[in-house]
Amino acid sequence: MQLLQIVVPDGQQPEAAQLSQLAQIAPQWLLVFGGAGRWQDPSWLAPIRAALPGTRVMGCSTAGEIAQQYVETDSLTLTAVHFDHPDFSLAAVDMGDMQDSQAAGQRLGEALKRPDLHAVFVLGQGVAINGSAMIAGLKQALGNEIQITGGLAGDNGAFQQTWTLLDDRISTRQLVGIGFHGQSIKLYHGSFGGWQPFGPIRKVTRCDGNVLFELDGKSALAIYKEYLGDYAKDLPGSGLLFPFAILGDGSTETGLIRTILGIDESAGSLVLAGDVELGSQLRLMHASTDALVDGAQAAAEAAWQEAQHNQASLSILISCVGRKLVMGDRVEEELEAVTDVLHAQSILTGFYSNGEISPHGNIADCRLHNQTMTITCIQEI
Repeated sequence: MQLLQIVVPDGQQPEAAQLSQLAQIAPQWLLVFGGAGRWQDPSWLAPIRAALPGTRVMGCSTAGEIAQQYVETDSLTLTAVHFDHPDFSLAAVDMGDMQDSQAAGQRLGEALKRPDLHAVFVLGQGVAINGSAMIAGLKQALGNEIQITGGLAGDNGAFQQTWTLLDDRISTRQLVGIGFHGQSIKLYHGSFGGWQPFGPIRKVTRCDGNVLFELDGKSALAIYKEYLGDYAKDLPGSGLLFPFAILGDGSTETGLIRTILGIDESAGSLVLAGDVELGSQLRLMHASTDALVDGAQAAAEAAWQEAQHNQASLSILISCVGRKLVMGDRVEEELEAVTDVLHAQSILTGFYSNGEISPHGNIADCRLHNQTMTITCIQEI
């Protein structure tokens, strides 16, 4: 496997010399992550397609682009991959409204399904989607033995419009996936949060999928605003700073976190990035930069534990926009923590997202995560 990466800064277009450099390795797959401002006028795509006519192109909009140890804003991060034994397929499906999330996930799974499929990496739109339901649809089509990782596109925390890309098509309603087949390409994963709970535990007494109406029999929005105080006036954006932890039996931590995507003042409800269950227990969370950096390091250690340390590796980092907001100017510290773990031959790419997709422990337990650093390491053995 050969890897090359270029970064096109904000306000610039890909140069012919840069694209020629990528073409030298004859890539079969190109990952493109670009800031939200890049997708309003995607004139940058035509020269990429012309320079790499046989390359499959996949990508999405972001809330920040990751290239090695740096976080870019409104750049284009292009990572070219040449496999010695390319054995993969790509597919995309359009999604209707949020209620179509599970069915759209199932359609994408069916499009990627093959007897020798072992892993899928998926990029989904980042608003008007129920990420939990989308994953459920994928698993319905593919079963529980297929490893699923990926993330939901971002738009710099605005939660208004996101984009995904497959080859020549850019869309605000598209789910895109790549399926890996055979035995030569291996994927390894890790995920970790780093958020700390505060306040009392609350019981979900009324919900509908990813819409939370009541906690302890009271308006979820009213309770949430009470705890946010002055931050409440900046909802829903400020909700990135105060996600919910989903607790298990005996009020134990599960490691699953839910971000607020929107609010409904008239219904007194919160729209979450993924499902919650009636009767489940939630608790508010907050974080410090040091705790988030430690979480990123733990995710890297989990992903790298089973990988081949003497092989080239593409490490795709997908971290929540909420983490970026909390860390501010120190955001690159979590990338430094990751590179301290990964081998020098590892190329890092990725983005800050509206949701992260990764197994929660074993492969069969793939979940939607929020406020989490997830890492997918790809190697060719």
